[in-house]
Amino acid sequence: MTFVKVCPLAEIPADGAMAVEIDDTPVALVRSGESVYALNDICSHAEVSLSEGEVYDGTIECWLHGSCFDLRTGKPTNPPATQPVATYKIKVEDGDVYVSLGSDD
Repeated sequence: MTFVKVCPLAEIPADGAMAVEIDDTPVALVRSGESVYALNDICSHAEVSLSEGEVYDGTIECWLHGSCFDLRTGKPTNPPATQPVATYKIKVEDGDVYVSLGSDD
């Protein structure tokens, strides 16, 4: 599994999100409390940027139609979305955030 350095942790807003792109894949980096998550940045329902939505209660809300996605699993927690978004492995080392889009197998 290859991790790519994407940004300093300090760049991700507290209880908020920011968009990055890794190998042409849009990724939402999300801080919720002391935890950091990485999800595909495109809503599975309306194909808009999730990183522009609100973060609360362990979810990120799509700003367009209000679907929320669990930050840990990517699964929708309410309609209209019915399909999950991909989640990615993340690690924080020396104040920097690293993301892996998948395995090298």
